[in-house]
Amino acid sequence: MKQNKYDELGFYEKYSEMPRSIGGLNAAGEWPVLRTMLPTLQGKRVLDLGCGYGWHCKYAREQGAASVVGVDLSERMLAYASANHSDSGITYQRLAIEDIDFSAGEFDVVISSLALHYVEQFDAVCRKVQHCLAAGGSFVLSVEHPIFTARAAQDWHYGPGGERMHWPVDDYQEEGQRVARFLDHDVVKYHRTIASYMNALIEAGFLITKLAEPQPTPEALEKYPDMKDETRRPIFLLVSAVKK
Repeated sequence: MKQNKYDELGFYEKYSEMPRSIGGLNAAGEWPVLRTMLPTLQGKRVLDLGCGYGWHCKYAREQGAASVVGVDLSERMLAYASANHSDSGITYQRLAIEDIDFSAGEFDVVISSLALHYVEQFDAVCRKVQHCLAAGGSFVLSVEHPIFTARAAQDWHYGPGGERMHWPVDDYQEEGQRVARFLDHDVVKYHRTIASYMNALIEAGFLITKLAEPQPTPEALEKYPDMKDETRRPIFLLVSAVKK
């Protein structure tokens, strides 16, 4: 299933109001950690899967990447990226992540930020990424944490006064589709265990070099007080791997 919620006007408008949509990478709670997991980008050929507004494409070029290809299925997202993050070294392509078909060894670094939990066949994407990476190339990705995606409700257990008591985890081992409520819309996501993420990468020929389950920095908490509950359970899983 290739989902394209971001071309639905109502969904796109709500997404555009999110802090990370307005403030870019500095407003993304996971970015301070994800940035440290990226290899040196100077002179590298970079592919961004699910590039959205193009923030990571812009960053890669600022870090000296020789070229960047940003792939996304949404025309609205790509229109924003082209208008606001245009660069002679960046090429944007309208394409589903599942449909990438690049040449062997075409890239040195592949990045994917919060997009692959929308993809049904993660293992197939891993194989395609492995194919288009040069030997020793890096694959750095972030997804919604399996603790977050296990239940479709993706919400807290509330006390009698509406206080957030705890984050319930159930059906963790039952992988597959979840219809979650996000930005007042039904969105299809795919839950898989941490083991499934790791094994798909290993079986595709990657060596995993680092995992992270980041929480907001003190600076982010000061600027965005609503993030305080993100310190109570992980919301993101970050992985860096290299092609063997």
